[in-house]
Amino acid sequence: MSIRPILIHPDPRLKTVADPVSDITAELQKLAEDMLETMYDAPGIGLAAPQIGVLSRLIVMDCAKDEGVRPKPFAMFNPEVVWASDDRNIHEEGCLSIPETYAEVTRPAEVIVRWTDPSGDPKEDKFTGLWATCVQHEIDHLEGKLFIDYLKPLKRQLITRKMVKLKRERGRA
Repeated sequence: MSIRPILIHPDPRLKTVADPVSDITAELQKLAEDMLETMYDAPGIGLAAPQIGVLSRLIVMDCAKDEGVRPKPFAMFNPEVVWASDDRNIHEEGCLSIPETYAEVTRPAEVIVRWTDPSGDPKEDKFTGLWATCVQHEIDHLEGKLFIDYLKPLKRQLITRKMVKLKRERGRA
């Protein structure tokens, strides 16, 4: 396994719709492992393939972050929300591609997601709370959508300018 560099917004790849995965190869299984290692190292609770420059419909996540709680990693190929509750939750979201920036986003409180696991088996599960927020956030990445796209234009522009400055500073370091 290896840690991959995470793209920082603005980057056109983060705004591109990812391609469906037709066949889960050994290379894609390794990519999922690398993404989990990258996510844990960052540290974060979710990561989508476009965030590391791979435009494939693959996300990883693990919201089991409390002390003493065993990790519960998910790797999902071609995930899709097949049901969303009418009830809404507001969570303060962040993103590994928009470091040190957080904002409240309203999303369905519960979702049912269908995906294919790394072994090629179809899966479906219901997610609630932080898990529901995380899986929706990561699936948004596959559609070229960032959490800041839910914000008002002025706030989104301020965050984008902050990220441009951060990228410039990191480029000099």
